[in-house]
Amino acid sequence: MWTLGEAELSALQLSLAVAARSVAISLLPAVFVAWLLTRRRFPGRMLVDAAVHLPLVLPPVVVGYVLLVLLGTRGPIGGWLDRQFDVQLVFTTLGAAVATSVMSFPLMVRAMRISLEGVDRGLEDAARTLGAGAWRRFTTITLPLMLPGVLAGAVTAFAAGLGEFGAVITFVSNIPGETRTLPLALYTALQSPDGDAIAARLAGLSFLLGMGGLLASEFLARSLRRWLGR
Repeated sequence: MWTLGEAELSALQLSLAVAARSVAISLLPAVFVAWLLTRRRFPGRMLVDAAVHLPLVLPPVVVGYVLLVLLGTRGPIGGWLDRQFDVQLVFTTLGAAVATSVMSFPLMVRAMRISLEGVDRGLEDAARTLGAGAWRRFTTITLPLMLPGVLAGAVTAFAAGLGEFGAVITFVSNIPGETRTLPLALYTALQSPDGDAIAARLAGLSFLLGMGGLLASEFLARSLRRWLGR
């Protein structure tokens, strides 16, 4: 029952690749946004905060539609990418990674903000009085101390990316070998008269991957906190 077929293995490999690429796309922007929202006060901060977390409350299909409007070949950003760099996101694996990164971005930012809020600002102030510049303070004090949140956010976003469905299918469709990730393969199996066994295997696999990602996130965060003495 638990032997995966070729199509199921393809969906698993594609899901892992898309989730990994989505984390790579989001990681540095998430660190910057988390730092900005935690350490800076500026006009419109609440609006930026709301915009960052908007994918958590919007239906994923709406997020996928917005991406289609903006990043499609006729969209303002997607059309420019197509003309200038011959890069197309619609119906591609890269587009699936972009949609997944948008949906998981708030999770990364939230984990990093929680970790950053626990960093003692007195250490940063002491480094400032000793002549350390902003970049040096961030790279030698702030970033190492918020590392548990960075890793926890990345792993959580990776696990969440494995299960993203609505934004992906709306933005890049359901193309075997290109955009058909595990959730889309499960959906396809459910539409087939004889797909119950395949659907059960894919659902069980998704459950194991999600649980493993959450446990790994917690384990890494706790291990790093102990290592940092926090």
